[in-house]
Amino acid sequence: MKRFNIYGSLVIVVFMTMIFSSCTEEMSEVRLDPTLATTQSMNIGSDTAVVEGFVVAEGNGITERGICYSTSEMPTVDDNKVVYEGETENAAFKVTLRNLDYATTYYARAYAISEKGIVYGEQLSFTTDPVVPTVTTVDVTDITGNSAKSGGNVTVAGGAEVTAKGVCYSTEENPTIEDNKTEDGEGMGEFVSTLSDLKGNTTYYLRAYATNSAGTGYGPQVSFTTLVDAPVVVTSPVDNITKTSAVLNGEVTYDGGGTVTARGFVWGTEENPTLEDNNVIASGDGVGVFSETVDGLTKNTTYYVRAFATNSYGTAYGDNISFRTLADITKFWVVGDYNGWDNSDNAEYIISTPESNGLAEGYVYLTAGGIKLTTDHSWDNAHTFGDDGSGGLTNPGDNIPVPADGYYRIQANLSDMSYSLVKMVWGVVGDATPRGWAADTPLEYDQAQKVLKGAVHFVEGEFKFRANNNWDYNYGSDAADGNLTAGGANIPVDMEADYAITLDLSTPNEYTYRADRWGIIGNATPGDWGADTNMTWDETNQVFTVTLDMTAGEYKFRANDAWNYDLGGDINALTPGGANIAIGEPGNYTITLDPWAKVATVTKN
Repeated sequence: MKRFNIYGSLVIVVFMTMIFSSCTEEMSEVRLDPTLATTQSMNIGSDTAVVEGFVVAEGNGITERGICYSTSEMPTVDDNKVVYEGETENAAFKVTLRNLDYATTYYARAYAISEKGIVYGEQLSFTTDPVVPTVTTVDVTDITGNSAKSGGNVTVAGGAEVTAKGVCYSTEENPTIEDNKTEDGEGMGEFVSTLSDLKGNTTYYLRAYATNSAGTGYGPQVSFTTLVDAPVVVTSPVDNITKTSAVLNGEVTYDGGGTVTARGFVWGTEENPTLEDNNVIASGDGVGVFSETVDGLTKNTTYYVRAFATNSYGTAYGDNISFRTLADITKFWVVGDYNGWDNSDNAEYIISTPESNGLAEGYVYLTAGGIKLTTDHSWDNAHTFGDDGSGGLTNPGDNIPVPADGYYRIQANLSDMSYSLVKMVWGVVGDATPRGWAADTPLEYDQAQKVLKGAVHFVEGEFKFRANNNWDYNYGSDAADGNLTAGGANIPVDMEADYAITLDLSTPNEYTYRADRWGIIGNATPGDWGADTNMTWDETNQVFTVTLDMTAGEYKFRANDAWNYDLGGDINALTPGGANIAIGEPGNYTITLDPWAKVATVTKN
């Protein structure tokens, strides 16, 4: 019973709360709860903790109070202890545990010593935080103008898993992982780091690093200086290209850490020219933009060019780019009775191509009388060409005779002073056409639209465009894509129907065609928006037509059951891709379409 009174008067109620301070050695607090609970949330530091005790009753006088602790359970004052040396008027007291090991579990108890002996509070445990890893830095080796090697060794993990390691580097001292860094794995041990994209002739500072949950630790700093690197030079697009000259452009964007002592261009008719080739144009020194003109080139020829720059490292080249000099293109304005001798841009023209060796060509509707060819609008004798009396060209010459009205292919060539006028009657020919391959089905020339047109009933098969029932004058389409080439491939027809045929030769050397089946589609039609209602050709009225029952709604004209080409909007001036056309009330309707004039009619029966 006496022993009970002694312990009853000296019972100390203790609780611990640990306050975490990351990556520092500031103190955090661990409080022993008066209830002696062991389930309290605790924050900790890496090498310190503040523990608070609470004396419930003084008893027969306490001569010493404090906190004892150990890495083993149930510590006593014979283990580690910290004596409280402050005021004792209050029941609560605090002590600081110092020099703790990081990432270590400790057990702590408050204690009090009186003349009757030692009394301990309830035990609580806490674990100190980890610290950042310890890492060494390896000397830098294999230094070039833009790369180097280094690395390090993680010797101490710091009580937590090492999740990243490598080297960080900068042109400023004491680099961190916020600067440039490598990533070379995780965990303890040695690692090798490769640095790239460095600047030439530049001093860098480098430290190894390792990261765990406590933060990032750095090794000692080392420095190194890169060698002079190759310069960086850009070959810019070539401009001001003529038949025999061009302006070459380049830029040195980086000197490699050295002095650019020479720069310029290398060029030739073979790809990737070098300084060892004969065609070199110097253009000063240093960084920046530079340009030079190259003369004496051959007409209509492909050349290759690279900019270059030289420093103490050597010579670097820009990308290899190509350009082609202009061909000897000739453009003739066709002036004559057909246009009232209007020698202006309003006149039709013919022109040569880079591949035609100076032969200019074009199609013009002429009236009986005569024409001349001019290379400008001055009527100057040197730029005016006519007939020399024997079927050739001369300056200024007589009028070139036009025997009758018609659509003519005109050709002229100044290299041999020749010309020709051939009146063309165009049509379609092939096993898809009404006359097969034996004879042309003619097309009609529309002077207002400058196209040849016609409605032809095609069957499945192939066709071409041919003039004058003569295979000397024919066009096909190698890709069946609407573009024509002389003597090109047969054009396929995959469905029997009435077709609107359009042959457009109005732009010299850029000849096109269309072959369209027409129908109507929309929610006012029987097929809704899912299927076309086909139209047929009305030979008498020269329109495509269809009669059908329609509901109130909308529709459009569509070619070839596809949305590649459709007509909508005002029925008196239809436009490709135009708006839907409205039908106000249901009924039986007859609808017509002239796809060339882009005019339609809608009649309720």
